[in-house]
Formats: sequence, structure tokens, C-alpha cells
Amino acid sequence: MAVLVTGGAGYIGSHAVKRLLEEGETVVAVDNLYRGHAEAIEALGSVKPGTLHFSETDIADRDTLVRLMTEHGVDTVMHFAALAYVGESVTEPLDYYRNNTAGALSLIEACDKAGVSKLVFSSTCATYGEPPKVPMDENTPQSPINPYGWSKLHVEHILRDYAHACRVNQRPFAYAALRYFNVAGSDPETLIGEDHEPETHLIPVILEAALGVREKIMIFGTDYDTPDGTCIRDYIHVCDLIDAHVAVMNALKPGDGRFYNLGIGNGYSVREIIESVKRVTGKDFKVEEADRRPGDPAQLFADPSKINSELGWSATFTDIDEIVRTAYRWFEKHPNGYAE
Repeated sequence: MAVLVTGGAGYIGSHAVKRLLEEGETVVAVDNLYRGHAEAIEALGSVKPGTLHFSETDIADRDTLVRLMTEHGVDTVMHFAALAYVGESVTEPLDYYRNNTAGALSLIEACDKAGVSKLVFSSTCATYGEPPKVPMDENTPQSPINPYGWSKLHVEHILRDYAHACRVNQRPFAYAALRYFNVAGSDPETLIGEDHEPETHLIPVILEAALGVREKIMIFGTDYDTPDGTCIRDYIHVCDLIDAHVAVMNALKPGDGRFYNLGIGNGYSVREIIESVKRVTGKDFKVEEADRRPGDPAQLFADPSKINSELGWSATFTDIDEIVRTAYRWFEKHPNGYAE
């Protein structure tokens, strides 16, 4: 049997492909390469030659997905393919509902036709919106404040209703929705890494400043109700995130519908991330302060105790310098990302 990974040429999806190949799985990676990287797939081909199959396919192409699933005997799907810029989702909401929500519906329909029994869905803490308290557990009310969050929450609802229908009709199907916090870091072996265009994630943006690619770093808001006045976020290493996916995939039983928050359980402020980058790189850079951005909560961090107690998973990268160091190694080796 095989695992199909959507968005397999992207940041998180490529790390999933690598881990699955290392676990001895046959992997079918699909990506339309709109924001993914063919170079990542090329690099991953060296992990376990002959066990990675790539198709440049959009998840809206249901018939091709069914063919791939059938030809390769796919029994599990890890679904990462999505647009993921919050600001862009506000200005281009239709793109987000078309790609993230309708695209996932197409994928689920393909799973139904091909008899796929498990789906692990890449959801997001953005489904919670602005939480009334932190840390956030899975019972935190879900009330997104942007189309990105809504586009993911709609998929959770589709999966819930589809899984219910499968149980009623006695069809074997199980799913899990994993609500990520801030994913960071890179493959410690630097085979693959983080390369977005444009880059909006805090750690790589600061690393760009440290490496002279970016002129300066802007801190948006220094008057939040936090110890140093800047926003606090929960940074989970991408390898820990994928470990959680594999643990969930292996634990799913027919009829399951699971939800887990994925984070380390505490947060780091913007100023703390800046200082970490300075420590790791040994470089100084220009930092400027600006007004708050609308919709930025003071603190967002997970309560991951549910997945810890049920599956025994917990993050291994809990020191921010270690997370930053893996990202820095990738940037040192690939200063222009995959463009090299």
C-alpha cells in the first residue's frame, strides 16, 4: 500500500515525504508546483530510490487523483496542499475557497471513489480566530477571523459529515484534522527546507535580515500585554509536526474522527526570536518598530496535552535556538532557496 501526499513539493509536504520514505513507505507526491518546488522532489528522489512517485497534478483534478490512488494502491492520504497567506486570503478570498475548500472536496471525492481508508488533514489554529484564553485546547471555540481560517474549518466540517456517512453506510474511513501553530525550522540534514515567495514567516524573514538579503526587520506592535510588549507565538519544528502526522496515521482506526492541536505548549515573543537569531548567527541587523497590525492577538500557543496523552507524542525541539539553528543551516547552504 502507499501514502499519497498532496502539496508534496511544498515546505511541510516535502518534509512529510522525506519522513515517510525513511519509514519505508511508498509515496505518491502530488503538487501543481504553483508554490511548490520541483527541486524538492528531485532531492527527495535520493532518499529511497524507486519508492517516490511524483505527479504534477492539481487536487481539483479528481479523475487524475482517482487514477493515481488506484494505480499505486493508496490507502492513506496526507493532505497539505493549500494557499496559506492570511493577508492574501482577505484580498483574494475566492482563491482560498476554490483551492483550500473546493480542492479538498475534490480530494475527498477521489478518496471515496478509490476506496482510501485514512486521511490526515493539515488544518490550522487560524480556525480558532482570536481565542478567549491561552493555552488553547481542542475545545476552544472555533471562530475564524479571515477567509484562510474559514477555508480550513469548512474542510473539517466536510470531513466530519463524510466520516459520519461512512459510518452509517459501514464503509471503512477514518480522518484526523491537525491544527498547527507556527511551523518553523528545516530538515537537519538540509536536503530540503523552507522557501516561500513571498516570505512571510517570522524566523526566515529575520534570517534574511541576518544574512543581508533583507534590509531590516519590522516589529509590528510593542505595547501588547506581554512581558516585552511584543506578540507571543508557539513555534513547532517541522520535523516534530511530521512525527505527529505519522503517529496519527498509524493510530487511526475505521470510524475515527480525531482533532489535535500541534504546538510545543508555550510561546516566544518577536523580540525573543530576534535575539535567538542573533545568538545563532552571530550577526546583528537593523530592527525598527511600527504600529500594531489589525487582527494580531497578543498571545497564541497550544495546549498539546490531548495528543500527548492519547498518542504519546510531544515536541522534541523545544529550545528556540535549536529550531532557529536548523533553519539557519538551510539558509547558509541555500541562500537563494531552491533557485540555486
